[in-house]
This record gives sequence, C-alpha cells and structure tokens, in this order.
Amino acid sequence: MQLLAAIAIKESEKCSVLKYNCKFVQFTGKDGGPQHLGVQLVQGGDIIAVSAVDSRIPNTMKKFLEGGDDMLKKAKREDEVNLLTMVERIVAEGRSVIPETDVTFLAPVTKMDKLACVGLNYSGHCEEQGVSPPESPVIFSKFPSNIIGPRDNIMLPSISEKVDWEAELVIVIGKKCKALNKDEGEECIFGYTIAQDITARDWQKSKRNGGQFLLGKAMDTFCPMGPAIVTKEAICDINNLSVKTWVNGDIKQDGNTSELIFKPHEIVAYISQFMTLLPGDVILTGTPAGVGFARKPPEYLQRGDVLETEIEGLGRLRNKVL
Repeated sequence: MQLLAAIAIKESEKCSVLKYNCKFVQFTGKDGGPQHLGVQLVQGGDIIAVSAVDSRIPNTMKKFLEGGDDMLKKAKREDEVNLLTMVERIVAEGRSVIPETDVTFLAPVTKMDKLACVGLNYSGHCEEQGVSPPESPVIFSKFPSNIIGPRDNIMLPSISEKVDWEAELVIVIGKKCKALNKDEGEECIFGYTIAQDITARDWQKSKRNGGQFLLGKAMDTFCPMGPAIVTKEAICDINNLSVKTWVNGDIKQDGNTSELIFKPHEIVAYISQFMTLLPGDVILTGTPAGVGFARKPPEYLQRGDVLETEIEGLGRLRNKVL
C-alpha cells in the first residue's frame, strides 16, 4: 500500500523556509485505503494532497526529510528538484484538495531508525517524585512499532494494572548528525510534534526485568504521536509552550516547556555523542508534573478513558483507552 507524506501548512511570516507555517502530516482516507500526502492551510481546513499532485515528492515523511537534507543546504541545478519549492508551488496552486472530514490522520513520521526518550527532564516532574534533577540527560528508548496515530486507540495490556500518561514534546531530526557540540544541536532539528509516553509503572518501577525501563515503556500502542510535525521556523519560542493532558476532560498535566532541564538542542547534541542521528529519528523530551503514579492516591488509565494531549501551537492528540 502506497504511503505518501502529508504537509499541513498555515500562512504566516514566521517561517523562513517556506512562505507558510509548515505542518507535516500523513493520512489515509476516512475509510482506509491508500495512504496519502497533503497540505492543510488552516487547522481544521481542507488538505492538499501534494505527493498525489507531483510524483517527484517523496511518499513518506522520512523520505522527505532524507531528501531535504541536501535541499536545505544548497541550491539545486536547473534540472534538479527542490522539494520545498515544489511543496510551496502546490500549496499556492491549491490543487488536489481533500476535506479534513474525509481523512484519517496517521502518526506524522513512521519507520524511523531511532525512537529515543529523555527521563526526568522537567523540574516539576523531579519535584513530584522527590528526586534531584539529573546532571546529564537520562536516555532510554521505545520502538518505532510502539507508535500509533493521533486518534488511534491505546490498548491496555493484560499484564499491567498501572498504565500511566506522560505528555511529551518530540524533536524530529532533519539531517544526519554525529558528535555535535551544544551550539550545533539546533541545526539538526527539523521540527517538533507531540507524543504520549504511555508507561506501565508496575513494569518500569519494579525489580522486574532487572529494573530496566524497556518493557514498561515499549508495549504495543504505547506511543500515540501527532497530529503534525511543525517546522522549527514556525515556532516563536520552543522553550515557552504549554503542555497539557486531560483524562475524561479533567486536567492532569499543566506544564510548560520552560521547565525543561535540558533544552532540545542540548539533548540532540548529547545523544549525538553516542550514536549517529538520522533524518526522521525522533526524541521524546520528557514530561511535566502531573503523572498518575505521583498523585495521592495514584491514578492510572482505565478502559473507556479518553486521553487528550495538547502542546501550544503543535496540535492535540485524542486517544481512547481500550
């Protein structure tokens, strides 16, 4: 089944790469079928299926980012294609328009090489656990197969009774990078999206699995992501965005990225000391205070719950728990 990347774009003068605020999304038709690529000019508005208009545009977000590495660095010869220019032209012409009501949004990037996570990276989250902020980023991982779309269902596993929420800002890597210094980290960031780092606390915080995080973090459907990748140029201040979680309409997390202990560019530079980051790789940057296990009494997700997650300017996830 063909997969096409989709780009949601809103007009603004902030974006220095395109003439628009750039929101990249992947989607299918409402009833399934082929997966498509589109551009959304305003939130809730129609989508322009850009890769359906021009086959030279890569058919996944990952391929778009891989192709964009060179295109963001240098001008192309007359016989070559600049992907960003092509997207801009298609948006301006308004071709291949699809109503939002006719699509199902997927996670905005999939099949990446790495899905890294940062723990204990908000001051409030450290405080609610009674621990000191770490001296360096605490890194662990989930798997790309854990990712689900922004409106897909979270499936509670039968082996856990303590499944918790964690709203997270996600870094999307736009170019290959290795052994960066702190000042170079920003150059490798393409944009940002939202994720929930769903966690089985009775597997993460016990002696099971030798005390390792992995099994508690990497169960099926434990990483809702989306709805879009917003380019970094479209965000005025990544270090001042509200981060919120609701369960059944009740606010559970109400933080701000200003509380991040290690900022996005610092995280990228740090991880690049250990491994090569590739276009399409994603990094979950940690969660603010308000998680379920730290509440008194503790609270956990139950079947039938509706989990909603919002980061200012990036969109909103809505996932039912089954």
